Parts: sequence; structure tokens; C-alpha cells
Amino acid sequence: MAAKSISKTLVWILMGLLILGLGGFGVTNLSGGVSSIGSVGDTRIDINDYARALQSEMDARQAATGQPMTLQQARQNGVTDAVLARMIAIAALDDETARLGISIGDENLRQQILEIQGFQGINGTFDREAYAFALDRAGLSETQFEENMRTESARAILQGAVMAGITAPEGYIRPLMTYLAEQRDATWAILDRADLQTGLPDPTEEELQDYHQSHLPDFTTPTVKQITYAYLTPEMIIDSVEVDEQALRDAYDERIEEYRQPERRLVERLVFADSDSASAALARIENGEIGFEALVEERGLSLADVDMGDVARDDLAAGSDAVFSAGVGDVVGPLDSDLGPALFRVNAILAAQETTFDEAEAELRDELASGRARRVIETRISGIDDLLAGGATLEDLGAETDMQTGTLDWHPGMSDGIAAYAAFRSAAEAVSDSDYPEVMDLDDGGIFALRLDKVIDPEIQPLDDVRPAVVAGWRQQATAEALKTQAEAQIEELRGGAGFDDLGLETQSASDLTRQGFQPGTPPGFIETLFGMDKGDVSVIEADGRIFVLRLDDIRAPDTDTPELEALQAGLREQAASGLSQDLFQILANDIRERAGLTIDQQAINAVHANFQ
Repeated sequence: MAAKSISKTLVWILMGLLILGLGGFGVTNLSGGVSSIGSVGDTRIDINDYARALQSEMDARQAATGQPMTLQQARQNGVTDAVLARMIAIAALDDETARLGISIGDENLRQQILEIQGFQGINGTFDREAYAFALDRAGLSETQFEENMRTESARAILQGAVMAGITAPEGYIRPLMTYLAEQRDATWAILDRADLQTGLPDPTEEELQDYHQSHLPDFTTPTVKQITYAYLTPEMIIDSVEVDEQALRDAYDERIEEYRQPERRLVERLVFADSDSASAALARIENGEIGFEALVEERGLSLADVDMGDVARDDLAAGSDAVFSAGVGDVVGPLDSDLGPALFRVNAILAAQETTFDEAEAELRDELASGRARRVIETRISGIDDLLAGGATLEDLGAETDMQTGTLDWHPGMSDGIAAYAAFRSAAEAVSDSDYPEVMDLDDGGIFALRLDKVIDPEIQPLDDVRPAVVAGWRQQATAEALKTQAEAQIEELRGGAGFDDLGLETQSASDLTRQGFQPGTPPGFIETLFGMDKGDVSVIEADGRIFVLRLDDIRAPDTDTPELEALQAGLREQAASGLSQDLFQILANDIRERAGLTIDQQAINAVHANFQ
């Protein structure tokens, strides 16, 4: 049974690899005399396999972040190194399986191919034409594909033998559970300027200078990149895009259900086993014996269970006339429904609405023109690329195309103007003086290119330039220090066992706090401080001219009997076992590589990377 399960798993793994090959083939297909980027023992690392794996990983990162990834970014983020390491590990396993003579055999290979859905016809059985077509699309012969399947299956067998049956030790899981799910109860009082019994003197020049020097990061300008950019958005050319009236009317007809909303009602439906039961219940409501809500509760239901939301006349079939003739608050029935006889209560009436073509025309025109403007921009990208490749500057683009140019002093945190686009912010953060301008996409269908002109290093702002901020910071710090001095005696009494009430302090409290939790209205270090305390301890936290006098009241171990913590514990076990398995897999791959020998052709790798530029 286990072997059959493993076999089916391998089939799906192999099918996924085939789909990957189909999707990536041709994206980076290299030609020439070089066919590999290196080898482990006698097993070559195919140059096209590396190119496809790199493309796939970059596509995955782009899908996850929503931002395009350049080769430079892939290098900076370690993507190229990770893909190469993965390809080396795969080659190491393949070399070891060949040395050990691991193979799935002809009959198992045949069965796996027959079970791949991509090779099956409409009747669910193997279709040789579909098989040949898929392989042709992938640029593979049957012999190549079947050899790849043998290799993948043998590798999976070896990998499964290494990684199967690994469990995380309980001594590892228990401390993790305690760290993540231990619960704590706390009480605290907040003291601010209003609680200070003495006033604050004005700061001296020496005190301001000391504060300024001891908080230099707060008064230092960020690193600034002076950037020139050119960009084009659909909004910039929308007025030049023509939309004929027929297209507008076609769009209106396609969305007619949106523009013509029939009368709708907010309705609740209580279903009964038969009409007699429903009639008896309605009589009780009409006699004032019971309300609709109470009747629902009597049936063991909640109002959420009987809520139908907003419905149109067509949604209710046979009962529509009675419901749509009723007023707000009326209960009608018994009426037939798809679940049986039911009582219906009307909670609100949503009047019919109709938006005429003339009323919708402006909205439709903007939408259609915007869509056409995006397509116009798409057709211009190639020409703009050619201009940049031919040596045109961003200023030239502003003069020769519809693109607009501008400059800005960019730093992290900017979100105005073109910096409102996430794609631009990412590009601005990554750009260096060695980069050439290239066309990149904006999320509204626009495009942009940028150039780094100069980097302005951080500078400490003189005291006179930031005096108001320094004075405000000094006052906050002085207030907190004065409050701590004033409250020293009370804090010592709390540590000695006195209660907050005994000291006349107004308190707040929270229970069941965890390390992963957040307590509104508390400073950032609140949770960290709380979990560094022992039961009964009292700590003081400064924040924005206030102090928080915090006492840890109780510590409770995780209750692993709850469904949530059972799931957390199971997840930790699975994650830890997976991590151990991956470590063992990497150890095996490293051992094989050291025994068999590794060679890398950096020129071949550079050739692959050149295709991504």
C-alpha cells in the first residue's frame, strides 16, 4: 500500500515537472557548443535546465511580490545562488542513484506514464497523440522524456529513503510550545505629565546640546538618491484616445444587470417540516404569543442561520408575490421553498434602481478609454526600448515620446507623486550608478524608466536647524525621568506586595497575553518586557513622555488540549521534522558532492545570465 502511495506521489511530482518544462521551455533556450554549467561526478548539470529553473524562481518571486524581478535583484537577493545550489544538489542525487543502480523498472515507468492526466484523452485513458503532442511542445523525444522520468523517480526514491520517518524530539517541541503559547496576566498604571507634582524647568543650552548629541540618529537626514525619471500612464493619454458610441452602448448592454437593479428585499426564512407546523407558528406570531426572533431561538437556530440576505423576486419562485407585497417587519407564509414550507420575514426594502445610458456614459467612456490607453502604451514599449538601446537619454524620451520626465530626491518612506507606485519605489531602492535605464511596468498599466544621478549621504542636522524638535524630545525625556523619580517609593511598595489600589493608581489589566499577541495602547516594548519578568515582578517602561508601571500577575503554561494549540503543536512537529529532513538531505548531497567531485563552468553560467539582461 505504501509503495503504491509513493508511486502516485511520484507521478504527480513528475507531472508538475513536465508542466514546468512546458511553461518555461523557450523562455531561455540556449544554443551553441556549451551544453552544461558543470557536473557532479559523471552527472552533467544541463545549461537549459539551469536557465529554466532560474526563470521559474524569478517568476515565482514576481508573482509573490507583484513586482518584476531583474537579474540584478535576483543576484542581490541570493536567487541565483539558491537555484545553482539546488541544481547541484539534484545532480549529486542523480549521480548517487546511478552509482547505486537505483531504477524503477520498465513496468513501473509505463504505469506512471499511463497515470499522468496530461496524457489522457476525454475518456480518461492514455492517449498516444496527446502524449506525442505534449512532448513535442516541450521539445523532447519520448526517449528523452522517459529517461528524465527514470532519473526523477530514482532520485525521489533515494530522497524518500533519507527523509522518511523523521520525527522531531519532544524535548525540542516542548520549549517551542512554551515560548509561543505561554500565557501571562498583567496589570499596569500609566503616569503622564498631568500626574507630575512639580513643573519642568526650561532646558539649558548645554542640556539641549547633550540631548541632540545623544540622539543623533533622530536628527540625521536619510540617504537621498537624486533620480531622473520618465514615465507614461494611461491617464496622461486618455484624452487622446477615441471611443465610439457603439462601443459604449455595447459595454452598457454587457453590464445591464449592474445598471438595472430590480427591487430587492432583505429577507429571513424559517423552514418547517410541513405546512401545518408553519401555519401554527405563524398563528402564534399573529396572536402575539411569540416573536419571530424567539421562534427562531426556540428552534435552536440563530438569526444568522435563517438570513437570506438581499433577494430579488426571481430568487423566491413561488413565494415571491407574497414576500414582495409585504411591508418591513411583516412575517408571511407558509410559502413553498426549495427546503420545504417556510415563514418569511421582510427586514428592509431596497427600491429598484436604473442607471440610464446617458447617466453611465461618462463612467463607461473613462473605463474604455483607460483600457485602450493601456493597450496603446503596450504597443509603444518596444519602440521606447529601442530608443534606450540606441543611446537615447531619459530627457530624449521626454522630447520624442509622450513620456514625461522629472527629478526627485528619493529616500525610503516617500510616497508622493510617482513614488506612490510600489514598482517605482522598489526600482528606486535598487538602482545603482552602474544601471542603465530600462522600461518597467506600473500597476495601472503605465511604464517608467529611471536613472540614478547622485547619492547624497546622510548628514547630521545642526542643533539650530532642529531646535524645536530637540526641545520637544528633551521635554518628553525629562518628564519621564521626573515621573520615575516621583513614583520610586510607590514602585518599591508594589514590589513589596502592595496593590495598585492601595497606592491610588488607576490601572488597566489584560489576561491570556502571549508573545505573539498585541496589547492596544501600550508601547512597542510592552510584550517583550512582560515576557522577561518573573511572577510578581514590577517594571517601568518609558514611552513618549509617559511611564508604564507594569506588574506581572500570573504565568500559565500552554493548554495543549485546545484545538488551536493542538494544531499549533502538530504544525511545529511537522515543520521541525521537515527541517531535519532537509538538513539530512543537504548533508547527503554535500557528502555525495565531496566524494564524486564538483566542477562549475562560470562562463556557461554567465552566458545564461546574459540572456536575462
